[in-house]
Amino acid sequence: MRATIIHGAGDIRVENVPDPHLREPTDALVRVVQACICGSDLWPYRSMPRSEAGERIGHEFLGIVEDLGPEVSGFRKGDLVVAPFVWADNTCDFCSEGLQTSCRHGGLWASDGIDGGQGEAVRVPQAQGTLVRLPVAEDSALLPSLLSLSDVFPTGYHCAHTAGVNPRTTVTVIGDGAVGLSAVLAAKRLGAERIILMGHHKGRTDLGVEFGATDVIAERGEEGVEKVRDLTGGDGTHAVLECVGLLPAIEAAFAVVRDGGVVSRVGAPQYPAVPMDFSVFMGNVTLTGGVAPARAYIEELLPDILEGRIEPGKVFDRSVDLDDVADGYRAMAAREALKVIVRP
Repeated sequence: MRATIIHGAGDIRVENVPDPHLREPTDALVRVVQACICGSDLWPYRSMPRSEAGERIGHEFLGIVEDLGPEVSGFRKGDLVVAPFVWADNTCDFCSEGLQTSCRHGGLWASDGIDGGQGEAVRVPQAQGTLVRLPVAEDSALLPSLLSLSDVFPTGYHCAHTAGVNPRTTVTVIGDGAVGLSAVLAAKRLGAERIILMGHHKGRTDLGVEFGATDVIAERGEEGVEKVRDLTGGDGTHAVLECVGLLPAIEAAFAVVRDGGVVSRVGAPQYPAVPMDFSVFMGNVTLTGGVAPARAYIEELLPDILEGRIEPGKVFDRSVDLDDVADGYRAMAAREALKVIVRP
């Protein structure tokens, strides 16, 4: 089959790889219908050292079950399913606590011999605990929003959920990428009436307003912080959702959070230390967030998509065939695309 291989910074290729097959009785084989490129895929795309052998890549996909191991129940061939970005048994003690990202028997896609999602098919370990069946047809118009359940929307939801967003909280979202916009949508779903979005790409912030942002701050740095403070009577907001992962973003988060408030970060941190100085300590500010256990949220969020109350798939603004996946990476890295669907 064909799959996406990264050979180094800026070097994305589609190559032939061995067809997946059932190895364990808990496996399933899934033919990929839609995959996508994640913002976190851009980190190796920008910085990975050159590799002749290359590495598989991709961790967001949905598809059709083609085969099942004898210990997998609750699914049948032909089912449309979505896979969260970490596979897990969904039965261990961590999974039972809603922390499937720490599953004792789980792991990551595109590592340790596991297929990546940006290919024609995937062997799914721990299939019964990992996969979620989707009650729609393969050609449903809902597929982009259902694909968002694999990572980006649950990540935005995790950010808002761990921050304790509710109808009584004011919220600042830092970042107008797909995760930031998902965090806006999640905060709105949780009842927040004031959501300040800090971002400077108008096409993206316009979608943020559609998702529920009440204010947009395009300014950066100290000027942006002052704008948020001005909008909140000098106090800042109860919750700050940091969806970038760079040092200036987390610094801005602590600068705009209200005393007694919560900073939740889900942007993969590209800095070695969190700048929680004495002023943060004196403000009784809580830091939370982390990698999102998407599997814990999928069944909660799925009905809202199926019933048309939310449309997180609007973060996808471009689609490419598998042969053109390199162009999808280039477009996202150049900020010409917000988030790209890959169709094998």
